[in-house]
Amino acid sequence: MTALPPSRADHVGSLLRPAAVKEARQRVFQDKTLTPDALKAIEDEAITAVIRLQEEVGLKVVTDGEIRRSFWHYDFMGGLTGLDLVERSPEEGMPFHGVTLRPVFPTISERLAFPDDHPMLDHFRFVAATTTVTPKISIPGPSCCHFRTAKADIAVPEYVNDPEVFFADLAQTYATAVRKFYEAGCRYLQMDDIFFAYLCDPKHRQQKEQEGFDPDWLIGKYAEVMQAAIKDRPDDMLIGMHLCRGNYRSTWAADGAYDLVADTVFNRTGVDLFFMEYDTDRAGGLDALRFLAKGTQRVYPGFITTKTPELESVDALKRKVDEAATYVDLDQMGIAPQCGFASTEEGNALTEDDQKRKLELVVKTAEAIWGSA
Repeated sequence: MTALPPSRADHVGSLLRPAAVKEARQRVFQDKTLTPDALKAIEDEAITAVIRLQEEVGLKVVTDGEIRRSFWHYDFMGGLTGLDLVERSPEEGMPFHGVTLRPVFPTISERLAFPDDHPMLDHFRFVAATTTVTPKISIPGPSCCHFRTAKADIAVPEYVNDPEVFFADLAQTYATAVRKFYEAGCRYLQMDDIFFAYLCDPKHRQQKEQEGFDPDWLIGKYAEVMQAAIKDRPDDMLIGMHLCRGNYRSTWAADGAYDLVADTVFNRTGVDLFFMEYDTDRAGGLDALRFLAKGTQRVYPGFITTKTPELESVDALKRKVDEAATYVDLDQMGIAPQCGFASTEEGNALTEDDQKRKLELVVKTAEAIWGSA
């Protein structure tokens, strides 16, 4: 990494969908009473408003809030060549803590590639043209395409018979994506590679073992694919990574400390910035941060939760940052919420006012600790 991160205060990416956007999506996708062009105009207005919100609270990095998406990951994946999204019966939905995710499943019909007209390139261009600060876009990391696709949903014999072929294509697909986003003007690309954290959870490790994969081998392979995808990025492009344990309507899907993956994530992926969930004991202790090498990488411990509206105090956050600083240099840290506010269009159990106060708290805490956001 040859450039400093753009700020001490940041956020993962997704924001609550305004009521007008939710209503418009209902009218387009369920009721069939509104055109996609009309929906885009409503989304454009809402995104412009959330960009202004982020700027006004003092953030120096902004996103589109993922307002055009239904899911944080599937919308991007569905835009890849060779990958389709299939909706099944409700009882097949993925379990979270007390709720079930909508039953949408990725399926692979042909070898994967990143197309020149992937819609999220234009999503980024809109943010870049609308903001006066640094535009960022968050996409799912490459591991998502493997972790979330069942073997029965892969119609490419090479992928089924030899996972190395699958991983090689994933690396090339994402390397193309990195290049295309750079060509679109993106200098700060975030990849949400949350399944490193899932592979710290015994039940998810057991699930992968039942599928025929050694979880520890997967951890290394996912890091290898990420490193291959981003290694040729230009020197002035920052790559971030977010890790969490699920975020659907204020619930979660995994538990487990980072200990099994921290060294690999920090030192074998080539990533510059790390957003790490740390709002509950489910994330384990801060000692995992000791694996971050001295240098210019930066970690953003997510002490501020997006799952509940209660506002953390600056003093309490400062104490937590002080504790983290016993494991990693204070200059290699920033502050961010633990996850997005709306990893799916349903959103978490907060109001837009709650969300604004959380974002203000991020900036206020950064200013209190580092003197600047």
